[in-house]
Amino acid sequence: MAVGSYKQFCPVAMAAEVLCTRWTVVLLRELVAGSTRFNELRRGVPRMSPALLSQRLRDLEAAGILAREPSVSDPGIFEYHLTASGRELGPIVEAFGIWGQRRIEADLSLQHLDVQLLMWDMRRNLNTTPMPKGRNVIQFAYPELPASQRSWWLIVDPEDGVDLCSVDPGFDVDLYVSVDLRTMTAIWMGLDTVRAAVGNQRMLLTGDRKIASAMQTWLGLSPFAKERKLAS
Repeated sequence: MAVGSYKQFCPVAMAAEVLCTRWTVVLLRELVAGSTRFNELRRGVPRMSPALLSQRLRDLEAAGILAREPSVSDPGIFEYHLTASGRELGPIVEAFGIWGQRRIEADLSLQHLDVQLLMWDMRRNLNTTPMPKGRNVIQFAYPELPASQRSWWLIVDPEDGVDLCSVDPGFDVDLYVSVDLRTMTAIWMGLDTVRAAVGNQRMLLTGDRKIASAMQTWLGLSPFAKERKLAS
């Protein structure tokens, strides 16, 4: 997988040759989180080129970390599933995230904003339990972004799950959220709260009051949001 070799018998060096190429650990994050199809993986690594994504998937398959298999539910589509070897990497990927959440300064983390990745992760981790029965539509608007990136819709159904749209799906909106991208990212990371953002008018909530009041509960936060920053 690696371009070069450390030429060391040490297991750390040999593992690094497989896992430490650019984007590999980030791609593993998506696979561990449950993404299985190429387009799902692309949405989780939006800044990774399709060609490089294809190469890294081939590398991981060659290393025995994942298997490319036909979809059971959708014939003609291939899916990527972690093997037993790949699943062993789950705690390692989690440890990377915990260390990053605890040790990387918040201001440094918030210099790298990506609305597509943020919304994809919010969709993946959203808690449908507090949501009213039936379909609920939440529109997020980021006023400072270009028109093509400004509006996003989460379509939530406690029975059918959560869909994410970047084009108006044509449904009535139950809750409209206007917020800047830095604030929303900080909330997702556990560095800020909905209450604080609403209180000082960095976030405006318009629509269903019950959905609005429960936003901190249903919002799909980072799995590392509970980890607190530690001193260096």
